[in-house]
Amino acid sequence: MRNTKAFKEAVAQTLAELARRGVTLAPATVEDTIEKQITAVAERLGIQVRSAWRYFDASVTADRLAQSVASYEESSSEKAVGQAPMPPLDNPELALVLAGVPDSLAQTGGDLYAVIINVAVNAWMAGHIHGEDGCTGCDGSCGSAGHDWETRMRTITELQPDITKWFDRDVWTRAVNDAGYTVTRR
Repeated sequence: MRNTKAFKEAVAQTLAELARRGVTLAPATVEDTIEKQITAVAERLGIQVRSAWRYFDASVTADRLAQSVASYEESSSEKAVGQAPMPPLDNPELALVLAGVPDSLAQTGGDLYAVIINVAVNAWMAGHIHGEDGCTGCDGSCGSAGHDWETRMRTITELQPDITKWFDRDVWTRAVNDAGYTVTRR
């Protein structure tokens, strides 16, 4: 279905309608939505997929997607969901995670998936350790010394004294470029 002219036109029309509404979604999200819509219409009406296109309306699809985005944003802001709390900008552990990206790119030969997994795991661990003081599931599992987050931050700072450089986009981009990679938008 995705290789058909009708599908490609439907995606382009829907993205244009979304742009008119001031909503930005990834093309893949729009593609998935349209594919599910057309498949559902074909199944419900007992017709072929190519015949289901006559029931497609990009404007209606864009309205539903825009309404869904607005509903998500509204529900997320009410419950403080949807945006992770950010550590202080000079957080040494975050700096180490950022600093590891260029090295990880070089080690994996540019495998962006492996780099993202590495960053996600390190960030998750950092967040978990930071929150262990309030984590009832971690009580007693840390050993007699426990996890002293302040001590951990001091130790990391001693290992990486110039942590603020990794929060400079230009420094980070140069490091990625020095590893032999660049991030460009298609």
